Amino acid sequence: MAEQRRDARDTDKRDTRDDVREQAGPGTPGPQDEVTRAWVELVATARRTVADGLVVGTSGNVSVRVGDTVLVTPTGVPYERLAPGDVVAVDLDGRQVLGSLRPTSELPMHLAVYRATGARAVVHTHAVHATAVSTLVPELPLIHYMAGALGGAVRVAPYATYGTEELAENMLGALRDRTACLLGNHGTIAYGSSLTQAYDRTAQLEWMCRLWLTASSVPGLTPALLTREQLAKAEERLRGYGQQ
Repeated sequence: MAEQRRDARDTDKRDTRDDVREQAGPGTPGPQDEVTRAWVELVATARRTVADGLVVGTSGNVSVRVGDTVLVTPTGVPYERLAPGDVVAVDLDGRQVLGSLRPTSELPMHLAVYRATGARAVVHTHAVHATAVSTLVPELPLIHYMAGALGGAVRVAPYATYGTEELAENMLGALRDRTACLLGNHGTIAYGSSLTQAYDRTAQLEWMCRLWLTASSVPGLTPALLTREQLAKAEERLRGYGQQ
């Protein structure tokens, strides 16, 4: 069954890539190939957020930066229905430069991240456990050292209406020196140097929130938390983790 799902995803990627190239026409220059690859990966990442239970329906959104162009998921279109002709792209000022569908309503948040950081990709979700935590505390308690992989203790941005500049400003405050944060009564946002990294950080944050909620639910017991010093040591070691 797992192999069948992988085969289906691979087929979807190939079909999308072929269709985008056909739409672009023969003789398309190199940059178009980069946009094509980025769109294929964006669609795959968006669908993964649904498959992994991080979003429901059209909640959440994904973007990736190619040069000074930002490809984004369109608003109100279920990810499984995204087709090559649904490509949506804006410049860093939010002017639409590709596609006829309207971009995600959370475009202000995505653009704010790109303007303020070196991000190449952004993932926003309404993950259940993370959203639950955002209603309980101003900062995710230091339940696990992997907080160090996100730059430190994960903050909660104060609530603001979705799609507004106010929400984008609140988010930037919570993201200061971090690569992910919680959005009060809303969800998560994470960024990275690639869609893979942005997604992995999103999934890691949801896992830590689930861990804290699980440990906190045991009657009569309180979870042991890490100190700031312990987290700092773990963060230092994490900088050298994996293949360099």
